[in-house]
Amino acid sequence: MKVLVTDGISELGVEKLQSFPNIEVIVRPELTPDELLEEIADVDALLLRSQSKITEKVLQAAVQLKVIGRAGVGVDNIDVTAATRRGIVVLNAPDGNTISAAEHTFAMLISLSRHIPQADASIRSGRWDRKKFIGVELAGKTLAVLGMGRIGSEVAKRALAFQMRVIGYDPFLTQERAKVLGVEAKPLEEAIAEADFITVHTPLTKETHHLLNEAAFYRMKRGVRIVNCARGGIIDEQALLRAIEEGIVAGAALDVFEREPLDAHHPLLSRSDVVLTPHLGASTVEAQVNVAIDVAEEVGRVLSGLPFRNAVNLPSLTAEQNRELSPYLELAEKIGLFATQLVPEAPQSIEITYSGGLAQLDVSFLTRTLLKGLLAYHYQDEVNYVNAPIVAEQLHIQVRDVREPKSKVFQNLISLQLYFSGAQIKVAGTLYNGFGPRIVEVDGYAVDAPVEGNMVFTRHVDQPGMIGKMGTLLGDVGINIAGMQVGRRESGGEAIMILSVDKVVPDSVIQQIGSVSGVRVARAIQL
Repeated sequence: MKVLVTDGISELGVEKLQSFPNIEVIVRPELTPDELLEEIADVDALLLRSQSKITEKVLQAAVQLKVIGRAGVGVDNIDVTAATRRGIVVLNAPDGNTISAAEHTFAMLISLSRHIPQADASIRSGRWDRKKFIGVELAGKTLAVLGMGRIGSEVAKRALAFQMRVIGYDPFLTQERAKVLGVEAKPLEEAIAEADFITVHTPLTKETHHLLNEAAFYRMKRGVRIVNCARGGIIDEQALLRAIEEGIVAGAALDVFEREPLDAHHPLLSRSDVVLTPHLGASTVEAQVNVAIDVAEEVGRVLSGLPFRNAVNLPSLTAEQNRELSPYLELAEKIGLFATQLVPEAPQSIEITYSGGLAQLDVSFLTRTLLKGLLAYHYQDEVNYVNAPIVAEQLHIQVRDVREPKSKVFQNLISLQLYFSGAQIKVAGTLYNGFGPRIVEVDGYAVDAPVEGNMVFTRHVDQPGMIGKMGTLLGDVGINIAGMQVGRRESGGEAIMILSVDKVVPDSVIQQIGSVSGVRVARAIQL
């Protein structure tokens, strides 16, 4: 087996690969795109960091490729969809840089509170200005951690050791898990309003893009300090600058930016109350060694036919499993993805029911796939098809599988029930021959909606004119309705509607739809 290492990774990762029998390792850092096309033709595995771009064109040239290993978390430089179509396993190393990122966050937090970079620059310029750099203590202050995944949880541990009060915000942070972590779980608006310091640790998604925007800054107490070592774009940089100028934000420490590298004329560079580093969160010797060894171990195990953990796309199925389950894998993932966008808070438990012929099969892969769809919407690359059940367990979400050999209407049906704070949501789907995966039930309302693209979901009073009002709001911003499904039990009662639309619906339009008289719930859904 031949493994090509295209980006500079730790030598210990290369040595780990070489420890597997029958594996030849070729190290070719800094290949040009054309050179990569030539080199990859006869390799069985590819190991890289973020420099190499693995496009569909590259994958077409990689006729023997079985596995791609990314020494890090994000896989934005890999066309995972194209790799999956070709049966190529894509791996990452989601755990290796956790401590490094958490420690860098805390270094930024302390640097911000004690003006360390500014004081260093001052003394190097020949000044001795102690009064200018009076800081604030962390002890007794409130830290809001936005995103309580692996890194956010590690930051919270360190803050507690510094005797800070820690508030955690995360869509899937239950009160039970918050208690275990020693933090207070609060909604976003309350968390940022009470905080003296705010640090963000969410992935960058449609939901988290500009999570801290102008409206959010106006909810904060004056003198708050902001840290971002997660992803550029979570903070609206222009809104942050205005908040600093107005005295709402006393200072910020940023390791990531909306555009990297940072433009030489960016206004952040002129601010003495902002600490900047060039995306160093994972830049420690230990982190680079850890991610290299982790992903090398995984690549070696794939090539050796051994079990592996960190697959970003679905692990290989046996021929029989593939024949029986593959038609339902997309359905299961889309049900999870659809349902999680309806849930207003973290579910305490979920129940997955397999009805009809599915009840006779080994559905563990379907359960993993559904959980991945449910959780990855919020946690992105931290969740994959292999570790999804473990992540659910860490989040204290109880998962129960139920089998019903007979289905009242459909030959095969997957139903997902989510329970949270005394309420519940149910989504069910099936496959139609020739039409693919369909959502056929939401909370007892019968519908028939394709699970793809952009949607608008509403729960509203069934009265004349509702559909027209929503259509007008969408039409006013140039959004075309491609399909519509309405479910109701009785005329004049409550109804639901699923609109398939041609574009992503802006939050402002969803708010307008939600404010229409009689509309109780309005959600934008992306599948």
